[in-house]
Amino acid sequence: VQLQASGGGLVQAGGFLRLSCAASARTFTSYAAGWFRQAPGKEREFVAAISRSGDSTDYRDSVKGRFTISRDASVDTVYLHMYSLKPEDTAIYYCAARASVRTTTIYTNSGSYNFWGQGTEVTVSS
Repeated sequence: VQLQASGGGLVQAGGFLRLSCAASARTFTSYAAGWFRQAPGKEREFVAAISRSGDSTDYRDSVKGRFTISRDASVDTVYLHMYSLKPEDTAIYYCAARASVRTTTIYTNSGSYNFWGQGTEVTVSS
């Protein structure tokens, strides 16, 4: 499956962005998905994950209450709604996917994913 991430940009602290991850596969509902980010000079880190059914989600602690991951099966797309953005959210954001047999399993480890999008840059100014 090919993933196309979009929606990044420059925003002031406290602002909002919606990232989209469009998949090429008509069977995208068979895939669990996640968002990761990598800031300059830092390692890639987990941000949010969603099960193939969309019923299960998980977030890193620093974004809980501010970010929401969701998916729309009708357009084979996973979203990351980012509210109350902070300068420390500045990074390149990557979406990822993997086939999942179980409908409610989520994956928070980047090594669990075998399909990755190209990344979309998010810059939050103070």
